[in-house]
Amino acid sequence: MNSLNGKHILVGITGGIAAYKMATVVRELKKRGAEVKVVMTPLAKQFIAPLTMATLSQNPILVDFFNPENGEWNSHVSLGIWADAYLIAPATANSIGKMANGVADNLLLTSYLSAKCPVFIAPAMDLDMYAHPAVQKNIAVLRSYNNHIIDAEEGFLASGLTGKGRMADPLRIVQTLEDYFTSSCDLSGKRVMITAGPTYEKIDPVRFIGNYSSGKMGYALAEECAERGAEVLLISGPVALNPVHPNIKRVSVESAKEMYEAAMQYSDDSDIQILCAAVADYTPAEKAERKIKREKTGSMTIELLPTVDIAASLGKKKKENQLMVGFALETDNEEVNAIDKCARKNLDFIVMNSLNNKNTCFKSDSNLITIFDKDGSRFLYDFKPKKEVAKDIVNHIVEKLSLKQ
Repeated sequence: MNSLNGKHILVGITGGIAAYKMATVVRELKKRGAEVKVVMTPLAKQFIAPLTMATLSQNPILVDFFNPENGEWNSHVSLGIWADAYLIAPATANSIGKMANGVADNLLLTSYLSAKCPVFIAPAMDLDMYAHPAVQKNIAVLRSYNNHIIDAEEGFLASGLTGKGRMADPLRIVQTLEDYFTSSCDLSGKRVMITAGPTYEKIDPVRFIGNYSSGKMGYALAEECAERGAEVLLISGPVALNPVHPNIKRVSVESAKEMYEAAMQYSDDSDIQILCAAVADYTPAEKAERKIKREKTGSMTIELLPTVDIAASLGKKKKENQLMVGFALETDNEEVNAIDKCARKNLDFIVMNSLNNKNTCFKSDSNLITIFDKDGSRFLYDFKPKKEVAKDIVNHIVEKLSLKQ
């Protein structure tokens, strides 16, 4: 059965020339068994007739907050509850900017703010507008809200220019929705334990040894697993992030010792373990109870002791039916070190990052990864946002789970 069969899809059309392509999108959604309702901005009506969309969707088109003839209210709240997915396409620069900043001056935008379902946004505009830093910043903001961005494509544009900005092909848009609902239950019933963020090793009450980890990759993995039906236990070091999905339970820790204890406590109950945290390798042998004063101490030497290796400890007790994923951040002999770590720690596969790649890893919203299976097989991926990287990693997990069955 098609994954879209019986799904409620709310389609939002904004005022761009690509609006005419939405006839194909709605027709294809209906062919796959979806129930479709269409919301249009007033300007969108200038690009494609409401009668066309009403005929194809088999539902009245919604434009205004109420019908001025009889006062009937078009409830954006009800639309947000009704929808299993909200597709906004084409999404103009104007509408993207408004969504990113919480502006709600039409029915399409109020429905976006009320949506309790996954939101898919397909930008469409001229190449210079699409490349403008303001537009890219707004798209990044929408990504950070866990919206699904269906990236614009390169090609011939309405302006006569050629470049990136054209709305994604209608069949690609429909396939994206189809893929989402296909994968949305492939981790159903699975319990996933994820470690994320840095650890802080106290020197005194004020200072600590830490690292630059933001936790963004681990949190993206937690959201992706939860979206696909898993029950997620997120063991998080100190980060400025909060989980969004209700299926994510966070356990907050600070030190490597605390993360080790939490991981050992919850590991037996997990089917999948994703060890994404940047755990400190060393901790001060002594931790001062009061702030160390430079004027009194002068120069000083801090003795460091190795922390417990969480991945190695979990690898020793891993059950046959458990799947364990590790991460390796390398600067030298990257592949050799990553493959060696995968074998030593009894991982099913390892995700390699490199500090030699600019704009990746720490604090970045994007990443470039390579996955190595325990048999040495290598899988290369493109540079992309961490939310998309999380999809790649979880797809690999699902593939490995199917082989274990």
